[in-house]
Amino acid sequence: MYPQDKKTYEKLMDCAEKIFAEKGYDKASVREITAAANVNLASIHYHFGSKENLLQELLNRKLEWLNQQRLIALKTLENKSKNKPLKPSQILEAFFGTLLDMLDEKNYGGEMFLRLLGRSTLEPNCLISSISSGKNNAVTEKFRDALFKALPNVPKNEIVWRFHFMVGATSYAISGSGLNKLFVTAEVSEDKSVSKKLLKKRLMSFLLGGLRSPMNSFLIGNK
Repeated sequence: MYPQDKKTYEKLMDCAEKIFAEKGYDKASVREITAAANVNLASIHYHFGSKENLLQELLNRKLEWLNQQRLIALKTLENKSKNKPLKPSQILEAFFGTLLDMLDEKNYGGEMFLRLLGRSTLEPNCLISSISSGKNNAVTEKFRDALFKALPNVPKNEIVWRFHFMVGATSYAISGSGLNKLFVTAEVSEDKSVSKKLLKKRLMSFLLGGLRSPMNSFLIGNK
């Protein structure tokens, strides 16, 4: 349910999303957000109570939509397979691919939300991460269970570790951190817009390769 002043509420949400994504939670100020929204300084307190509550409201709304899409994708695959084990690539596509598809989604987040979500897991004080992880836990468990079923010969703890690494790689990739520094030599170069277009293909290939990588001898000996 929207507050009575829906217009101001939406302006604050939109401006906060952009500023949080660009600067991170700690460096974004209430004054800067209200100035960008061209509203009274007290508006954030009136609508949200605090900057922290504003962030929580923003991420909760976005993550609810994203996780619904992830679960729909997984359920569709499971129905088609008649509850037989899915291919690991299908599971990763439903979880990570659905997220990366938001790069071109204008109504429910787009690139700005991905940058915000990516930065949330990289924040040193873990405030944003703690907010977002709560919304992800139940959904993540369903996808981990699907991977357990798809990879019965891989120890479950190893799957959990690899899933953790995949989340980390994805978070860094979508945060935009260091993208301009990727191609600093004369031997390797690529337009930034091309990099963004190829992000999903490159990242999904990398994630699947990591998930399917053979067990190292030291892991086998300590499982």
